[in-house]
Amino acid sequence: MNPILDKFQTPFGTVPFDKIKEEHYLPALEEAMKEGRKAIQAIVENTEKPTFSNVCEALEKADPKVGTVASIFFNLYSAESNDELQKIAQEFSPKITTYSDDIYLNPELFEKVKYVYDERDKLNLKAEEATLVENQYRNFVKSGALLSNEEKEKVRGLSKSLSQLTLNFGDNLLKASNAYQMHLTDEKDVDGLPDGAKEAARELAQDRDLSGWVVTLDYPSYIPFMTYATNRDLRETLYRANSSKCFNGGEFDNQKIIKEIVAARYEKANLLGFKNHAELTLSDRMAQSPEKVFSFLEDLKDKAIKVAQEEVEELKVFARELDHIEDFAMWDYAYYAEKLKKERFNISDEMLKPYFQIEKCVEGVFEVAQKLYGITFKERKDIPTYHEDVSAFEVVDENNKHVGVFYADFFPRAGKKNGAWMTSYREQEGENRPHVSIVCNFTKPTESKPSLLNFGELLTLFHEFGHSLHGLLSECKYKSLGGTNVYWDFVELPSQILENWCFEKKCLDLFATHYETNEPIPAELVQKIKESSTFHEGRATMRQIGFSTVDMAWHTADPATIEDVGEFERKAMEKTNLIPVPKESNQSCHFGHIFQGGYSAGYYSYKWAEVLDADAFEFFKEKGIFNKEVASLFKANILSKGGSEHPATLYRRFRGKDPSVDALLKRAGLLK
Repeated sequence: MNPILDKFQTPFGTVPFDKIKEEHYLPALEEAMKEGRKAIQAIVENTEKPTFSNVCEALEKADPKVGTVASIFFNLYSAESNDELQKIAQEFSPKITTYSDDIYLNPELFEKVKYVYDERDKLNLKAEEATLVENQYRNFVKSGALLSNEEKEKVRGLSKSLSQLTLNFGDNLLKASNAYQMHLTDEKDVDGLPDGAKEAARELAQDRDLSGWVVTLDYPSYIPFMTYATNRDLRETLYRANSSKCFNGGEFDNQKIIKEIVAARYEKANLLGFKNHAELTLSDRMAQSPEKVFSFLEDLKDKAIKVAQEEVEELKVFARELDHIEDFAMWDYAYYAEKLKKERFNISDEMLKPYFQIEKCVEGVFEVAQKLYGITFKERKDIPTYHEDVSAFEVVDENNKHVGVFYADFFPRAGKKNGAWMTSYREQEGENRPHVSIVCNFTKPTESKPSLLNFGELLTLFHEFGHSLHGLLSECKYKSLGGTNVYWDFVELPSQILENWCFEKKCLDLFATHYETNEPIPAELVQKIKESSTFHEGRATMRQIGFSTVDMAWHTADPATIEDVGEFERKAMEKTNLIPVPKESNQSCHFGHIFQGGYSAGYYSYKWAEVLDADAFEFFKEKGIFNKEVASLFKANILSKGGSEHPATLYRRFRGKDPSVDALLKRAGLLK
């Protein structure tokens, strides 16, 4: 039997990673799609009057094996890829796209869905049932169900092209990142690096049979070098290598692919009756329209730009006075910002890292979940994992009832994409409990030191764990509405709100102890974390606005008018770039969020959700950050509800009012 299709004989029906081989994926997909097509055909051929039960519920449950096969494959494609998996993806992804199109462009099936949709107000549906009907109808329409046969074939072709192009974009990005290394042999070249970063660079060199030190474009290697290395020329070299990834005309260049992606998205949106991809995407988001997003970003920019400009000018003066830097550049920012922050607040990542040993931080975030939501995480060595670095946990509630399974994958490796994300291997559906995973790229342990997180990595841990709580605590009837299956500009609320606990002494006291002495983090250090939390927040806000703006620019412009990828990006970001960006640098060519992930015309969601999370956390602060009443409200109305109702309705039910932008501006130090 194919282990992907066989009944999983594992604890809680978890994925038997230890039994799955590359040759299993395509046959499993073919068999799963065969079963799915039979189930779909049964809905179509049912001669009874279309009802919510025999159409919408039947469609929701038609092809569970397809989802299982796809989730296993694509999750490993991101976290544990190899040449063979990348080759399989070239066939796997178009097959999934064709299968989906066969469903959503099936006229007989759509006719039945439309019948139920048109009758929905007479059916006495519960809120979640009504949402399912509306979502299904909208998904059919957005996939082209209302189009002519000729137009449907065009949509099919575009969907297939896009599945291939986004794969190619991601493959290029991974290969370009893996291909680069900066090999250093002179002790002076690593001057300024903290001992831990220096040791990690030496171990990287040893792993590659080299002497000296190796620095790569993986964040745990790249960030410390850009922040601490005193050799300005080498910082420039590394910055230019990272910022020109897939934009240098070489083997892994993504410029042509980007133009093809945006052209295909634009044409598909036009066929579906929308002006552009952004209008299509935002038709089922809280923001609703490109105009509203641009207005939101412009309003934030107006509030942040003066503060950001003052921050950058102050840093230029600081660098000039300290090291006679007259031509302040992008590769100077992190280095001098860290020095200025330390001088002003007497705090630095190197002072904090000894208190953030990863094992203790994980225990800490588990305890936060226990205090807020009454759940406990128990490590299970008998649950198979896909790599020795991955840990698996059973999650139980206060009555020891099974809640779900949680996987944690923390360290970089060659087959793993950069960044951090949460994903699912099994969605919550009725009594079926979810299996979720967080995948990160944190600083690895060395021979002499455990993995010690910098504060940004601690925030990332809490952020991704917040997403996992959204998945784990879901209590929905239908898996397409459960967990993180919500409006894209709402999905970051559960993740971003949890970051706030990292700034609170009551939270840090749970786990932040020195890895050598076991001494708790000093109260004055926690106070400095809070005091420095708005340091250069203006510039950070402008940076996010810049990314969001270029995303929206790519997805609102007519692709026929875009000739030069670099020039298009420069124009889109010229008002948000406060430090000159080298001409050979380009964010878009390695902007995986929008050209490979699901954030196209959606990167603004991070700032949008910050308004929600800042407002929501104000509620916690009013009552106490571990207040059970507020936590219960958040769990009942946000975490457990998934996308079963409109997010604005859910938020008002939790908060008792609409969110206010003032809480975000106040937290960011932008409201005077």
